[in-house]
Amino acid sequence: MTGPLHPEVMCGADAAPQAALPLASEGVQRFVWQMAHGQILIEIRDGFAYVNGVRVEPIAETLKRIDETPER
Repeated sequence: MTGPLHPEVMCGADAAPQAALPLASEGVQRFVWQMAHGQILIEIRDGFAYVNGVRVEPIAETLKRIDETPER
C-alpha cells in the first residue's frame, strides 16, 4: 500500500490508553469507539466507511436508490 500512515484514534468515555489491535496502518484510518456495551471499530478505507468490518452505505447512495425505485 502506498497511502499515508494515519494515527490511531481512541474515542468514547472510557477509552483505554492503548488498544489490543494495532490501529495504525498504511492507507487506513481506524477509530475505536468505546460504547456502554463494548467497543466498535470504525475504519476508513479507500474513501469508504466500515463498522466492525461491514461497509457502511453513504446516505446519498441510499437516497438515490430510493428515488430510482418505481412506485407501485
